[in-house]
Amino acid sequence: MATDTDQIQTDIEQRLAATRPEVELLAVDRVAAERLQLVIDHPDGVSLELCELVTKDLRDLLTKFALEVSSPGPERPLVKPEHFRLFIGEKARVRTREPKDGHRSFTGELVGASDEDVTVAAAGGLVTIPYTEISRSNLTQGGEA
Repeated sequence: MATDTDQIQTDIEQRLAATRPEVELLAVDRVAAERLQLVIDHPDGVSLELCELVTKDLRDLLTKFALEVSSPGPERPLVKPEHFRLFIGEKARVRTREPKDGHRSFTGELVGASDEDVTVAAAGGLVTIPYTEISRSNLTQGGEA
């Protein structure tokens, strides 16, 4: 079921594909009723200037929302199969829509990523999670459990 935020993300992705095809929209979070947080990526990295350009490209949204455009940072969102494959061997947290084996959050090393699912070496052992069951996923820093 698509949410209002899903529709906003789809709209922004389409607009950026037309104006800045090299920019990838990783996440859109509605952090308040009238505030959106956008996480973008670019093959050459994300600079303040690029964040400003993306904000200008989306300036009509400023009538409804305050926009915060930022880089992925060290806890980069993982959205697509290629993102998971790129970070095999890194530590990540994968949260599921519904409980799996009694848990909704799995943190551990990414050990596999196919076109259908990702495998995480979590504290309880290897767990394979279909992308369709993932609600959110990101890289993590060292000691997070």
